[in-house]
Amino acid sequence: MLKGLFITGTDTEVGKTVVAAALMHRYRKELRLRYWKPIQTGIEQDDDTAIVRRLGECGDDEILDEGIRLKRPVSPHLAAKLSGQEITIEQVYKTLMTNADQNVSWIIEGAGGALVPINDSEQMVDLARMLSLPVLVVASTQLGTINHTLLTIESLRKRALIVAGIVMVGESNAYNREAIEFYSMASVLGEMPRFSNLNAESLGSWAHGELDQDRVLLDHLKLAHHPQLNFKP
Repeated sequence: MLKGLFITGTDTEVGKTVVAAALMHRYRKELRLRYWKPIQTGIEQDDDTAIVRRLGECGDDEILDEGIRLKRPVSPHLAAKLSGQEITIEQVYKTLMTNADQNVSWIIEGAGGALVPINDSEQMVDLARMLSLPVLVVASTQLGTINHTLLTIESLRKRALIVAGIVMVGESNAYNREAIEFYSMASVLGEMPRFSNLNAESLGSWAHGELDQDRVLLDHLKLAHHPQLNFKP
């Protein structure tokens, strides 16, 4: 059994990691939360786990710092090929099951967007599908976001995944928000600004005051799901 949320984005660098840290602030007093980035590329330049640890003010028990760590800031399938490795969802599953705890609700962050390839036959959306967790979509507020967000949500729903909601990142755009909610029939649960001074204090203040005011995500975080990988680890 697995509880938690899977975070995907409409693009790379859209703000998934900061939203993950905000969720740690928002709900750690009500649930035992643990953040995990199963697949990280460009590790020599960026470490999303370290960012969440810092911005989310996370203790060691709130972070799982294991997983697939690859050099070069490219898609996982290409980073693996350039490193002479092969990565699979099965590897991710084994790591998760080794660290499973029925009392923990996971915040699991994907790499890039939903259709980013992991290998020649598996995409990031297949990882979300295997975990069977509700998906939180992180989207930009800028021009083009309506198309990108609707395509992402369509891809998730075609695979029978639950879209828990959307967090939009950037300068507020009421038209784009209304259009996305209308056409996707999914709720925007927060509009996160690009902070002029991004730190744990400013992010925590925003999370408690602005993120998921109706506590929709809390309900999702409490529900248990069965991973659906057809192999025995």
